Amino acid sequence: MYINQKLTQEFNLRAEHTKNIVSLIDEGNTLPFIARYRKEMTGSIDDQILRELNDRLEYLRNLQKRKEEVTESITAQLKMTPELEAAITATSTLAEIEDIYRPYRPKRRTRATIAMEKGLEPLAKLIFAQNITEGTLEELAAPYINSEKEVNSPEEAIAGAKDIIAEQISDTAEMRKIIRTLLHKDALLTTKGTTEDTSVYELYYEYTEPVSKIPPHRILAINRGEKEGFLKVSIDIEEEKVIEKLNTMFVKSGSLTTTTVAEAVLDSWKRLIDPSVSRELRNELTDKASEQAIAMFGANLKPLLLQPPLKGKVTLGLDPAYRTGCKIAVVDATGKVLAHTVIYPTPPQNRTEEAKATLKELIKKYDVEVISIGNGTASKESEIFVAELIKESEQPLSYMVVNEAGASVYSASPLAAKEMPNYDVSIRSAVSIARRLQDPLAELVKIDPKAIGVGQYQHDMPENRLDSTLQGVVEDCVNKVGVNLNTASPALLTHISGLNSTIAQNIVAFREKNGAFSERKQLKKVARLGPKAYEQCAGFLRIPNAKNILDNTSVHPESYEAAVKLLEITSYTLLDVSQNRLNGLEAKVKEMGTAKVAQSCGIGLPTLKDIITELQKPGRDLRDELPPPLLRTDIMDIKDLKAGMELTGTVRNVIDFGAFVDIGVHQDGLVHISQMTDKFIKHPSEVVKVGDLVKVRVLMVDLAKNRISLTMKL
Repeated sequence: MYINQKLTQEFNLRAEHTKNIVSLIDEGNTLPFIARYRKEMTGSIDDQILRELNDRLEYLRNLQKRKEEVTESITAQLKMTPELEAAITATSTLAEIEDIYRPYRPKRRTRATIAMEKGLEPLAKLIFAQNITEGTLEELAAPYINSEKEVNSPEEAIAGAKDIIAEQISDTAEMRKIIRTLLHKDALLTTKGTTEDTSVYELYYEYTEPVSKIPPHRILAINRGEKEGFLKVSIDIEEEKVIEKLNTMFVKSGSLTTTTVAEAVLDSWKRLIDPSVSRELRNELTDKASEQAIAMFGANLKPLLLQPPLKGKVTLGLDPAYRTGCKIAVVDATGKVLAHTVIYPTPPQNRTEEAKATLKELIKKYDVEVISIGNGTASKESEIFVAELIKESEQPLSYMVVNEAGASVYSASPLAAKEMPNYDVSIRSAVSIARRLQDPLAELVKIDPKAIGVGQYQHDMPENRLDSTLQGVVEDCVNKVGVNLNTASPALLTHISGLNSTIAQNIVAFREKNGAFSERKQLKKVARLGPKAYEQCAGFLRIPNAKNILDNTSVHPESYEAAVKLLEITSYTLLDVSQNRLNGLEAKVKEMGTAKVAQSCGIGLPTLKDIITELQKPGRDLRDELPPPLLRTDIMDIKDLKAGMELTGTVRNVIDFGAFVDIGVHQDGLVHISQMTDKFIKHPSEVVKVGDLVKVRVLMVDLAKNRISLTMKL
């Protein structure tokens, strides 16, 4: 109950909706299904918010589990008190619960535990209490001298007691909380170079920045520099300020043992607290930076996956290379391979005219309309070659340079071998490059999202967390678009709500054995696709030319009766849906009263709205509503650029400090965050996303460093 209340508060939801969402998740419903088909129960929660809530639910449940484990452990040690139990209950983070558990956690052998083994804990308590005002320390320590326990003098006894006090101070939960706050506020992150050699980390060879202000991407850059051995990193804070805070907490004046406790405080800070909290702070900064980078990766991946497909065009894929030649694959409008070859228009072969003749023949024979060029090695030379070819071509042609990140990984994968067993690795790569232009989503889902390259420092991220986030983005995109049940690959089907790789393979096997699906309910005959899986997946699978037109919409089979009822009361039929004769449907529903119509159909208002949208445009692809990809017929060189030139480009990557834009010169230009708008923005994602077409002006071209600076402030 506590968890539900917490989620309700944090996500500003109605308690009823929170309860429903948690129940739906626990019942095994997928997030895309909940977001799309349970809107009445969830208050039409956004799919992204739903994922954040699911992550938070998992965190809070892990926190609750850890509270129970800690409570059980301390109770078993017979050290539980009402105050301690209340403190455990009040914790709101895993860090807080670990601070409380710290003194009770089984420890490795330390200086303090060794001193306790020597029987010095009572002495430590006497000293730490700071109640004695008469006598000497030596007299206080004398009873604890024991040669058998290797305590041979008062000094040795006092030293052991100080070790115990230092560890007790270090294990104090409230102290650690206060010191953490102080570090967050006043600490500096300092970096020093370990070499004088030139590197990309030179900026950080002598660098200091307040912890409170350092941006996430800088944290990740410094971490990488440290990992690669170029940087030494430290967390620095004015020691006097910390010691003053610690003395205020633990040192009492006027006691015989005051000075000894003060010495233990200083030792505790230098030897135990500082290394520990500095490490914790570094980890916290890294975790936050990683979460920001992962979120940015997800935000970039989504529009990339949802790029408009180039439908109905025969496409020639060109995988550039030098010595081994450019691999060519011609695919039809459905992605089927029609022809393949290798040409050598680039150095060292430079068989340009021969290559042109080969491509002209293929273009003419198969009515190629567009050429898709990978952006890897020799891409620039290949682009120049294609631009010249287009000028000489007798039929209309255009080209686009596509991001081939991950294509080589895919082409060498078991999946590619299974999909294209008759082609070698290089040809598979050319096929993938062609298909990426035709249907980016269908092709990119075959590739590990980390290999797509639309983030920053993705290889430094926690792998499980990155995978989880990116797979969630892929899942949302695939289900948002929906897939053709009769053409979808197993790789694409795997991402559909309720399906796994085994069921996806079984669907394709069923399709191959029995022919194309003619209705959704045939899915119930697929091996291992039970009622729950059918419920989760059916609405996201489309069947063009189905017996029932509703099978080519995102209307869920559970709502077919409601959809037919809606058509009936508004004097339409399923034939009208098939022939796109429902222009007046929305107006009729409004005239009759939306709430009344929903009630008559036995559904809620959100479901009614979704059904109306689908009936008006069956088989719709939301990607068709986006601007088409920017195709080119000619090429520019970076040398052609001049300050002041205005161009149109495509956003290729969005990072914390700006966006990289493809302006057709092979080298992407950078629009710094300060050059995006006259308004203050916290992050570039507030203005642009991957795939956006933007107008830019050239600010500066650095030919030596191959850098282009752009502005969107026209």
